[in-house]
Amino acid sequence: MADRSTAAVGVANEGGEASPSVRQGGATSDGATTDDQTSSNATADRTPEEQPAPASPAAAEVPTGEGEAIPEDAAAPDAGSEGADPDETSAADAATGADADGPAEEGEHGTSDGSPEDPAEATAEHKPEDKPGDGADPTLHVSRHDAAEDTTAVVQTVDPPEPELSAATVELTPAREPAAEPAVEPAVKPVVRKPPRELHSGHKLARRYQLEECVTRVDGFSSWRAVDEKLRRAVGIHLLPADHPRARGVLAAARSAALLGDPRFVQVLDAVEEDDLVYVIHEWLPDATSLADLLAAGALEPHEAYQMVSQVSQGMSAAHREGLAHLRLDPGAVLRTVSGQYRIRGLAVTAALRGLTSDRPQRQDTESIGALLYACLTQRWPYEDDAHGMAGLPKGVGLVAPDQVRAGVHRGLSEVAMRALVNDGATASREESPCTTPEELAKAVAGVPRIRPPEQPPAYQQAVFQAPAPPSRGAGRAPMAAQAPPPTLPGRTGRALKWAVSALVIVAIGLGSWQLADTLKSREDQSTRTPPTGQKAGQDPTHAAPQRFRIAGVKDFDPLGDSSENPTMVDRVDDQDMTTYWQTSWYTTADFGGLKDGVGVILDLGSVKKVSAVKVSLLGTGTSVDLMAAADGTSGEPTALDSFHKVANGSGTSVTLKPGSKVSTRYLLVWLTHLPPDSDGHFRGRIAEINVTG
Repeated sequence: MADRSTAAVGVANEGGEASPSVRQGGATSDGATTDDQTSSNATADRTPEEQPAPASPAAAEVPTGEGEAIPEDAAAPDAGSEGADPDETSAADAATGADADGPAEEGEHGTSDGSPEDPAEATAEHKPEDKPGDGADPTLHVSRHDAAEDTTAVVQTVDPPEPELSAATVELTPAREPAAEPAVEPAVKPVVRKPPRELHSGHKLARRYQLEECVTRVDGFSSWRAVDEKLRRAVGIHLLPADHPRARGVLAAARSAALLGDPRFVQVLDAVEEDDLVYVIHEWLPDATSLADLLAAGALEPHEAYQMVSQVSQGMSAAHREGLAHLRLDPGAVLRTVSGQYRIRGLAVTAALRGLTSDRPQRQDTESIGALLYACLTQRWPYEDDAHGMAGLPKGVGLVAPDQVRAGVHRGLSEVAMRALVNDGATASREESPCTTPEELAKAVAGVPRIRPPEQPPAYQQAVFQAPAPPSRGAGRAPMAAQAPPPTLPGRTGRALKWAVSALVIVAIGLGSWQLADTLKSREDQSTRTPPTGQKAGQDPTHAAPQRFRIAGVKDFDPLGDSSENPTMVDRVDDQDMTTYWQTSWYTTADFGGLKDGVGVILDLGSVKKVSAVKVSLLGTGTSVDLMAAADGTSGEPTALDSFHKVANGSGTSVTLKPGSKVSTRYLLVWLTHLPPDSDGHFRGRIAEINVTG
């Protein structure tokens, strides 16, 4: 260690005290410098202007007795500069050695930046102690320790024995307030969802619906086939947790669909929220087959495709009038019953379950119906991607008309399909306006000329609607081949039977010929007889045979309901085929559920005719029917029930309605007033054939 020299300079006059930051000087209690300090070489070489800025505003200036502040660099000059007295330096060393514990105690109460912890200490004033031979006793000393290569400037303070407050006070800058801590937001408690209840076959809901088979399980919900044990019938159930984000929307959609009550839709029976589950109960049609299964066997016949698009478009038109949309009309959403009626399932509910929305719901449903018609005509999906078990169109070709994809497609239905799909109504033959709503599509279908049903049912109907064979026991067993018809009777027995049948036929022909000859002879005898006395001349004693009238048009008539009662089937009452029929919608009771007095069909005879009888062939026991006639002077087809008056009534399966006298009219109304029960527990009327005679 080199020679040590110490210099002390007084920096405070009477009536003031040095700043706490200057008093502490950044030194620790043992005299060593902190990390924030600079090296001793840099401190020794710097001029007062190059010294670092004070740590706080209070340390930048030291007040004097007259209230004037002098700079810190002037108050504490370098030990080697002019004005440093060696005697004062020695006295400073002695004071430092005597009060070595003073800075340590002060450093314990100061803050990290060297300022005192209590702001009141910064305003304390000490009266300087008189020293012989000197005007004022300095309270701040600067000591300098010179080492071999570096010099460290240590600033230490000497506490006066008993400081006294002076008459004058010096205003110092208050200590900086601590920064406000950032506000801590309260923690959001996470929503703890209960795990969904495990459901399995045999589980019972509401002590009534027993789950049988899970049909679908996707996207947080499941669909089941179940049994209503109270009414002993099959039902379908959609299940999802009550805290599912779509649960509220599913309940609202189910309740809206249940209010529609249109028989062309699979009816919603109930919508329930129970405990932690939300479930929707709907009809289950065990005798119905989806359109996807029908198309798996091949394209449909034109008549069947016409029935499908007509019934589906009319049903969706009625739904959109009530503000309901489907948004997922695909081959799996359309069902065909054994009676030939098409039913739509999942109205509004399917879209709510899957979270589907659309800005143009009518256009989307119309396009979906057009895609269904396209698939029925061609067994191809009208887009490039394969879907629903059918191949799509060739890529890059675009939309091709159905009659160009497959031979034998009905031209009118092909144009209707193109108008319903997104192609601006362009068809292969001419420009047609596109159908943008189901109602426009239904009108376009109604404009297609009537398509006659085939003489024999197509193969897919025979295959699909037959009862399934019971499963064979044992795996890997080959299916049993169809039994061949029994062989003809062999030998003499067969030949004898043939001769016996031939003889019977000959005898029957002989008897028939003899009876016919006898009848003709008796008629000749009657014609040659002289008319009895008193009979008017020129009067024919025999009555003329009744004349059968041709029916020019048939229309369904439902003035007390929605003005529509299966209009696509009404032509069957005049097709001379007893195996086909027109049927009403289903109702819960025989009196139409109390909703109306009846429904029927209007017969247009083409012109005013004198009607003597109307024969109506009905299906089902317990049907009651009235015959009504419009006034003779009616020019147009009546639209109100009051335009007709009752002329006859009857009940049964084959009813002949005879007015009291011949009725002259052009329009007749066959009006059903009581319905027979159906096999599914509902009530529905059916008319197979109507004949009008005069």
